[in-house]
Amino acid sequence: MSSNDRMIKPYGDSWGDGQVQLSFTLPIPAGPKALEAAKRFAAQMGLQGVQVTHMKDLYGFSHFILYGSSEYSIDLEQIAINEDADEAMSFDEVNSFIEAEIGRKIVVVGACTGTDAHTVGLDAIMNMKGYDGDYGLERYPMIEAHNLGSQVPNEILLQKARELKADAILVSQVVTQKNVHIQNLTELVEMAEAEGLRQSLNMVVGGPRIDRALATELGFDAGFGPGTTARHVSTFLARELVRKL
Repeated sequence: MSSNDRMIKPYGDSWGDGQVQLSFTLPIPAGPKALEAAKRFAAQMGLQGVQVTHMKDLYGFSHFILYGSSEYSIDLEQIAINEDADEAMSFDEVNSFIEAEIGRKIVVVGACTGTDAHTVGLDAIMNMKGYDGDYGLERYPMIEAHNLGSQVPNEILLQKARELKADAILVSQVVTQKNVHIQNLTELVEMAEAEGLRQSLNMVVGGPRIDRALATELGFDAGFGPGTTARHVSTFLARELVRKL
């Protein structure tokens, strides 16, 4: 890889211009002072040539959309990720893989836990029709999927996993204000460990503020963010179960 290919910056109007779009809210009413505050905040973030393209009053707060240019570049050779390991199998490939390598159905229990009542992400992965052209886990012949829905206490999720002798649990976390998802997910892992379930249970979490690094830090086996479909989750679960056989 040449130096031009490995060192990259955001792209806007031309290659290497470092243009980024940023949005944020300031706790003051919209107006000239708020506008200048937004520009100065962006400048302190290292953005140059800042242009505020949108300012809207939000009942005493102000919301901004702005553009600026960053001088920083990213060296791709410093990012050590095995992209081949993330390649998802198709619906048929996953089922064939489970049948050949495991020889029985995988049992998966999913829920939005704690106070989270947002089931869109969970349903996209679990229910039969799925999302974005990918069938959900309920349609997989070699997966026994149980969707417990929303606002499920952690202890109930683990109790159900024990009753069904689940191979994996899927947790969806959309409510993240004040990092409540961190507390809830930490509690779930600690409870699984205390009940002696952690070693035999694959624990997967997904949501708009979830990624692999955060999931691993919290003690989960995998984390999936925006753009995930059932193929990604089922591929991980199938391969992980085989790895642990």
